[in-house]
Amino acid sequence: MRRDRSGSAAIEFALIAPVLFVFLMGIIETGVIFFAQFVLQNAVNDAARQIRTGQVAASAMTQAQFRALVCSEIGPVMGCGTNLQIDVESYNGFSGANFGNPLTAGNTLDPTLDNWLPGTYCSIVLVRVFYTWDVVTPLLTPFLSNMANNQHLIAASAAFRNEPYSTGVAGC
Repeated sequence: MRRDRSGSAAIEFALIAPVLFVFLMGIIETGVIFFAQFVLQNAVNDAARQIRTGQVAASAMTQAQFRALVCSEIGPVMGCGTNLQIDVESYNGFSGANFGNPLTAGNTLDPTLDNWLPGTYCSIVLVRVFYTWDVVTPLLTPFLSNMANNQHLIAASAAFRNEPYSTGVAGC
């Protein structure tokens, strides 16, 4: 007697398909997270250059305007709502720079990291931008999330010395 094998491939695919699709979604979301990290770092580098060269000081840019500058570059990939947090601090020297963990004991983003101190010429400035990404891939959430509430923290930073952009300043 010969066994009829028609339909066996469809049954095997039906058994494997859910696992395949979950892993495929995880791979896609991981790639999107890495791309979002790249986009955020690029936006921070561009915005930080505005501080470093004195354009922020010359135009008396506010924190909201700086946020809009960052948002204009990340807009196509990430929303610019409450998930985005910007912290700009200045110091007298590199040895005086002090910054802590952006996460609280509850593994959420510290809401006090919203300083706006771009400094003056020759100041040491630390620009940190944080974005809380909502992880949506089921079953892989424990592997992709690094915060509470199934979120992944994307952080970008730039540390630099402002240029001597003021008139009469020869160097730092």
